[in-house]
Amino acid sequence: MAGASPITPARAAAAGGPGGSELLEAKLGLAEFLVASDNPKETAYRSLEWLAEYGELRRGVCLTFDAESGRLGGLAAVGVDPAAVERFTIEPDDHGSRILSLALGRQTDHFDDTRAGSPATPLGRGRYLAVPLSGRIGRETVPTGLLLLGPPTDVLREMAGWLGGILGHRLARLARLRQALESDRRLRRERMLIDTVPDPIILTDTEGAMLVANTAAHRLFGSVEGESEGRRRAVALNNMLFSSAVPQGGWRSDAQSRELLLVDPQEGSDLLFEIITRSVADAREGTAQVAVLRNVSDLHRATEQIEENYRRVRVAEAEARAERDRLDLIINSVADPIVVSDPGGAIVMMNDPAERIFSVPEGASPETALRVRANDAHFSSFVSNLLFGEGTTRHHGGVSLVDPPSGQALPVEAVSGKVLAEHGELAAIVTVLHDRSEQVEKERLYEELKLATEQLEQRITQATVELAEQNEQLRRSKLELEAASAAKSQFLANMSHEFRTPLNAILGYTSMMLQGITGPVSPALEKNLRRVDSNGRHLLALINDVLDISRIEAGRMPVTLSDFELPGLIREVLAELEPIITRSRLSVRSELPRRMPALTSDRPKVKQIVLNLVNNAIKFTPSGSVVVSTSFDARRKETAVSVTDTGIGIDPEDQERIFEDFRQADNSPAREYGGAGLGLAICRRLADILDGRLELRSRPGQGSTFSLVLPRKPRRR
Repeated sequence: MAGASPITPARAAAAGGPGGSELLEAKLGLAEFLVASDNPKETAYRSLEWLAEYGELRRGVCLTFDAESGRLGGLAAVGVDPAAVERFTIEPDDHGSRILSLALGRQTDHFDDTRAGSPATPLGRGRYLAVPLSGRIGRETVPTGLLLLGPPTDVLREMAGWLGGILGHRLARLARLRQALESDRRLRRERMLIDTVPDPIILTDTEGAMLVANTAAHRLFGSVEGESEGRRRAVALNNMLFSSAVPQGGWRSDAQSRELLLVDPQEGSDLLFEIITRSVADAREGTAQVAVLRNVSDLHRATEQIEENYRRVRVAEAEARAERDRLDLIINSVADPIVVSDPGGAIVMMNDPAERIFSVPEGASPETALRVRANDAHFSSFVSNLLFGEGTTRHHGGVSLVDPPSGQALPVEAVSGKVLAEHGELAAIVTVLHDRSEQVEKERLYEELKLATEQLEQRITQATVELAEQNEQLRRSKLELEAASAAKSQFLANMSHEFRTPLNAILGYTSMMLQGITGPVSPALEKNLRRVDSNGRHLLALINDVLDISRIEAGRMPVTLSDFELPGLIREVLAELEPIITRSRLSVRSELPRRMPALTSDRPKVKQIVLNLVNNAIKFTPSGSVVVSTSFDARRKETAVSVTDTGIGIDPEDQERIFEDFRQADNSPAREYGGAGLGLAICRRLADILDGRLELRSRPGQGSTFSLVLPRKPRRR
């Protein structure tokens, strides 16, 4: 286009393109191709291929204006789906179209198609170089189209600028050539049309001179080389008579008719014509007249005969149309496909259900068309059994057909019958097809249902027997479990009572000896007595835990609700554990907010849970710290007491197991930490009794956080 700087060899080499001589040869080759080609689509496609080879083009499309409609549409493309290019059009009245305004412009520009939604071009969303195409038609430069090219680069801009000028002029020349060829074809068709008319047709100027005449008129008024003297005189006489009969002078919009007597140049006989003339306006010749001559020698008789024949034809057509309408109404009202064939076996009529089997719909795939042809072949084979069967007027049997769109088999039962004319000759064959798909499917479903019913009955019988056996086993197991549970509870109650009686005596006597009631105690003996007292109290705690588990399982754990403050309870727990905290040499502290709402719950049980959690945290933390904190979730109305330590942590696979009865994370006989494994189990069960929950977050080697979450007020009392 104008304004594009020429591509120098140095610039082409810098852009990674061909050298100067190679580029000049490529330009020359493309120009020779454009000059020699007379196909606009081929010309545009070769130009885009050239840009792809020499101008760094990746995706491009050439749009052109239609000479008649002015519509801008796709002509050729590279790197784009050809179907999308063929569908792409922009109407000339779409004034808001950015692409249309670029095509009507004169300068190369950029087109940005990155907005959301459907793309405005077949290229898809992106940024493209827009090169308008134009060419000269006569003295006028008119737009011929637009190149959209991407991605925009300097090399592509220069190459497209050079190509746009040549391609625009070539497309304009081809459009003008196509218009000229179309005009010539139209003129030949019009000439052929009037030559096929048997009546003479003549176009004359205002002075009566002949301008155009068809073949029939040329036989009356035209001279040929080597003609006889008689024919030449007859032609001259006819021209003189015709000139006198054609009105001369000004414009007449109405048609005029008169009779004209002429001579047959071949036989010399008189011919009577009716001449009809009418003035017409011609862009090149000005006002002219069209004269049509009609031989009216036998016109009246021929007219009457034609009218009679025409009347008979109309009556026959009306009767045939009415009969066809009635027949169509009848066969279309039938749900089964109906096909009418001629004596040769060709289909001449069918209803809508048959159309779906034996007709190829518009835009159907090749597979669908192939299936329709296969249906036709199978149907023709079936009908041939009736055509070639002697003495038979009806044939019944199955036909192998398929559903054209899906390819599924159609089990069809067909009945064909002959239709005979008055004299017994075959007039047509009517075939009714009955689709047995539903019947076959019902039969298949019935067999499957029958088999499934039998299998279900067998399974029900077997399941009933198994269920009776399982119920009996469950009943016996329930009785055994109830007896075992009662025995266990009784055993635990008895043993705990039997254990605590002597254990209390041991603790009492040990306390008396430590207090010196029985006399002075040596330091070594005092050390041993304190060990006895510590282990006795530990044993008493274990016995109490077993009793708590037994009472919780039996549902005899009472719940006494009261309102209390958590900070005071936590300070009380830490005070009771002061000796253990001192021996552990850990940093044990509490983080309590200034304002905490009072909690309604069973205070002793909450204290027991917190005491157990803090004791465990100290027990399983060799070094570091233990922090006891509280929080309140106003949205859920829940209070949480969290105990966080920096101890050994718990593996993820052990985090649920530690809440089971008599279980620890390490259950080996050589485990480092002692205990019966009942503390956390009792804590979780007590939390459930208080409508709360016990949560755990822990990682091995990084400590653990146990959180007791309780409702501010329990749901039950």
